Amino acid sequence: MRTRFLGLPLYLGMEKVRKILVHLTKENSVPRCARFVQSITGHFAGCQDDQTKVSCSLENNRFLLFGHENGKEGTEITLKRASFCPFKYLTSSEAATLPEDVLGRGVDVGVAVLLQSVNQKVLLTRRAANLRIFPNVWVPPGGHVELDERLIDAGLRELREETGLQLDPEEVSSQLLGLWESVYPPMLSRGPPQRHHIVTYMLLHTSLTHLQLQADLHPEPAEVSGCAWVDADLVRAIVSAVDGEDDALALPASLPQSVSVSEVSHDGRLSESVLPVSVLCNRAPAEGEDVERVSTGTKFALELWLKTLESQRQATDK
Repeated sequence: MRTRFLGLPLYLGMEKVRKILVHLTKENSVPRCARFVQSITGHFAGCQDDQTKVSCSLENNRFLLFGHENGKEGTEITLKRASFCPFKYLTSSEAATLPEDVLGRGVDVGVAVLLQSVNQKVLLTRRAANLRIFPNVWVPPGGHVELDERLIDAGLRELREETGLQLDPEEVSSQLLGLWESVYPPMLSRGPPQRHHIVTYMLLHTSLTHLQLQADLHPEPAEVSGCAWVDADLVRAIVSAVDGEDDALALPASLPQSVSVSEVSHDGRLSESVLPVSVLCNRAPAEGEDVERVSTGTKFALELWLKTLESQRQATDK
């Protein structure tokens, strides 16, 4: 393996890397490309903790993660993994059995966009049933960051490609909400890891209502099978269904039993339907086939979104 830093190409063997990968540094050490089987959260937080603060930057087609002691004051952001994250429990012997093409993948970088309307609703999309990774799971629009892209540009591109919504960077205000360590399958009980990402969740504020945005929705049916606008009350119920816990979930009596959904046909046409709220409050199953639900990482991002709403409310009340 030959590795070159400071903006020069990075090679694995003799082949130039053509995707953005996560690089790690602690205590001012030289950034190193993260290994596929390495827990990113555990690298900074320790073996058992599932959440920590880091600093990050996208430079020279590398996504750099710094320990908080290396970051500038006020630049720290939350990095979190699920309590059942496979790389928290994967043994060295189990890691050694993974295929070489998987072990050599590195840790990819994704971006997901929480698009907030002016009337404080956010857009969730249901991943198409034929997708290999997390089919039928509700997530914000998103995907991989491409070479030479800024995070905001990658987010807006994925938003456009998946939903048809075309927003200019000058027309939105953005903030980085948090970082999620995403693994597929999400639990060792459902198979060995095949994909490993750090997902950057971005919040985009628009000056349009959700109905104005809805009028311009033209989802890509190969990627998206449904769209829904959710408000803070529904989001609170969704995030209360903590994945990995099995306590009984009691939804507020005041919460509607269903939510409006735009179903996407195979030719891209939209039809209005309803979805039981209980579906969005499903938990990730420990075994067997997955179920239609909101992804664990999305719940993390939605919790952070609720905190931004509360901060806005407190600022307004002052």
